[in-house]
Amino acid sequence: MVTYATNELIPSSEFAKKFGSYLSQIKDNAVDKLAILKNNKVEAVLISKDEYENMKNALKKIESEKFLDSVTKGLDDVRKGNTHPIDKLWDELDD
Repeated sequence: MVTYATNELIPSSEFAKKFGSYLSQIKDNAVDKLAILKNNKVEAVLISKDEYENMKNALKKIESEKFLDSVTKGLDDVRKGNTHPIDKLWDELDD
């Protein structure tokens, strides 16, 4: 769960009025993130472009590692002879 400091919680009406000021805070790294509140609930979070790109790259890396792990496990099964005829696999899908 993400926590927010008091200065990172911004009502949506105030955010709309002072958008430029809040954008500057993010750009200048005065704050890491800004949580936009609507009816006292966090509805969106504003982060810098660099932080967003870092998060997307980290997610791609994790997804790639999971895919590679799955392929490696599949190849290990083939090497060990732990395979099944395709007809049997199709039959299992029908169940």
